[in-house]
Amino acid sequence: MGNGREAVDAVRAVPYDTILMDVQMPVMDGLEATRQIRASLPPASQPYIIAMTASALLEDRAACMRAGMNSHLPKPVREAELRAALAVAGASTDSPSRLPAMVT
Repeated sequence: MGNGREAVDAVRAVPYDTILMDVQMPVMDGLEATRQIRASLPPASQPYIIAMTASALLEDRAACMRAGMNSHLPKPVREAELRAALAVAGASTDSPSRLPAMVT
């Protein structure tokens, strides 16, 4: 996806288990995209959303959680941290009919 609006539209069109959501995107940032995804989908259809951001400050992590994200990974992303986050996401989502992940 190129921006937050495209991410919201994609999630409304196709169900995803996990989304790697960039926080800083053009048109609509990842925080607003997450808020819209959370507001537009029923509880059973909610994806696990992992924030991807260059900012590792506690305030930024808290903003991601307030927006409805489930987890937070600072950039540069380390493989072990990504694997661990995806393992948690996989344990949280158990619908085999949904696509595994979308990267924004």
